[in-house]
Amino acid sequence: MKTLKLFAFFLLCLGFSMNAQQSEFIPNLSEVNNSTIWTAYNRKVTYDGAVYLNGKAGDGILWLSNFVFANGWIELDIKGKNEPGRSFVGLAFHGLNDTTYDAVYFRPFNFTNLERSNHSIQYISYPNYTWYKLREEAPGKYENIINPVPNPEEWFHATIVIEYPKIKVFVNNSEKPSLIINQLSSRKEGWIGFWVGNNSEGYFKNLKILKN
Repeated sequence: MKTLKLFAFFLLCLGFSMNAQQSEFIPNLSEVNNSTIWTAYNRKVTYDGAVYLNGKAGDGILWLSNFVFANGWIELDIKGKNEPGRSFVGLAFHGLNDTTYDAVYFRPFNFTNLERSNHSIQYISYPNYTWYKLREEAPGKYENIINPVPNPEEWFHATIVIEYPKIKVFVNNSEKPSLIINQLSSRKEGWIGFWVGNNSEGYFKNLKILKN
């Protein structure tokens, strides 16, 4: 009887392990130009060890096609540049289309700017809640400083924890989140994608998704 109980416990643990493995997804970023897997909006996309979205007018996104995400963790490495007003880089999630999604993005040019470091990380919910509208109506609620401060010229690691409606964002594996907000949209699931803002280019790598 004891042997049967141990065997049953082993099978239970094995099942939990298999479920955990099945919930983790690491996309192959070298396939970003495969249109059956990825879809680009308003950007040219290339890959050379990292995904690159070029800079041009308007926001741009590289969607992970046919992949629906609700709750869980999204981790990735991001690199922008220290050029004021021309480096907005982040991640879109719970996307419905190219203009309807939530996103968390970063302004590397504000990281070390003592007067504007409180605008280093930003949440938006398009099309209704732009950064400008949120700053006007709820100043300081949907953007924040990042501590410890990343180098604006180097790669930084972002972990976005989504438990609708709660969002927490951790930078460079810090124990303290840089941003905690409640989503403004009613969408509880949708696409995810690399995001760059107006006139911005960006680099992305090491994307890992853990679905709850």
